[in-house]
Amino acid sequence: MNDIVDAKSLTLTKKDFESDQMVKWCPGCGDHAILRSLENVFPELGIPKEDFVVVSGIGCSSRFPYYMNTYGIHGIHGRAAALATGIKLTNPRLSVWMISGDGDSMAIGGNHFIHIARRNPDINYLMFNNKIYGLTKGQYSPTTPFGAKTKTSPQGTFEQPFNPGELVIGSQGKFFARVTDTNLKLMSKIFKEAAEFRGASIVEILANCIIFQNKIHSLITSKETKEQNQLILEHGKPMLFGKDNEKGIVLEGTRLKVVELGKDGVTVDDILVHDKTTVDPGIHMMLASMAPPEFPAAIGVIRAVKTETLEESVWNSVEHEKKTSPIKTVDDLLNSGNTWDID
Repeated sequence: MNDIVDAKSLTLTKKDFESDQMVKWCPGCGDHAILRSLENVFPELGIPKEDFVVVSGIGCSSRFPYYMNTYGIHGIHGRAAALATGIKLTNPRLSVWMISGDGDSMAIGGNHFIHIARRNPDINYLMFNNKIYGLTKGQYSPTTPFGAKTKTSPQGTFEQPFNPGELVIGSQGKFFARVTDTNLKLMSKIFKEAAEFRGASIVEILANCIIFQNKIHSLITSKETKEQNQLILEHGKPMLFGKDNEKGIVLEGTRLKVVELGKDGVTVDDILVHDKTTVDPGIHMMLASMAPPEFPAAIGVIRAVKTETLEESVWNSVEHEKKTSPIKTVDDLLNSGNTWDID
């Protein structure tokens, strides 16, 4: 595990994590804001600079390791999760950050995505979801809305999109959060919480691709509509939203429902209180599934359930075998079982 110390004693600053490489994302791309947020968070974590590793696959988002002044690996398409898991297993003290996009994660990397959630290594997984393939110039991705016209779907897509949160929770994931690229303060807060969580912390970032999918998240992010379409979750607090917190979420039978305070006798006491730590994934799954126009999008930490991590299980097993196995050396192994002396 990481050697956490007092962050102030390290005297690290944002500048320590800024790369000397030219950032080659398009002007207006949401990735710039994500980069700034992570540069702000790293100095606050109390982790020595040499213990950070940034790993990525392929895509616009996956250029991230070049833009962070840390150790890093720019891997191959869809395989960053395997690299990140191997790094964490080999050296559990490292703070491993995996960067991926919706195409890299949900298509060629889909199998790795569900297994990193299931296995629960202590990795911070940032998935930039702009609902398009940006680097390869505008093909539809596994999260592109049904019917959307793109370079590879001129008549509109025929495929139902994935919801990343549903995949994480359905794969027994223990931490899932969602944030927009327009809210740097909340993004930094969630990144820090993800770093402090022991396990696979998967954060979906609703990112804007200004070239091929501009304003795809505008209902959720624009100044005119965001208050009605964002539910900012806070653990232990009622799920209220709207300009004056005049609306809320209640559980009616087995489904969530939007209600208005003061209407039909509804009070704040009727509103569902968010519990990110409950083991039962039912409410978390419903929150991850909410989307405009019927519901606001759930923003913040939806699920954070503590359990043993993959590397803890593996290294505990190794230590157990060291203590209990009769085989201590290679000679012991070669002389174990059935052996014969040949004259």
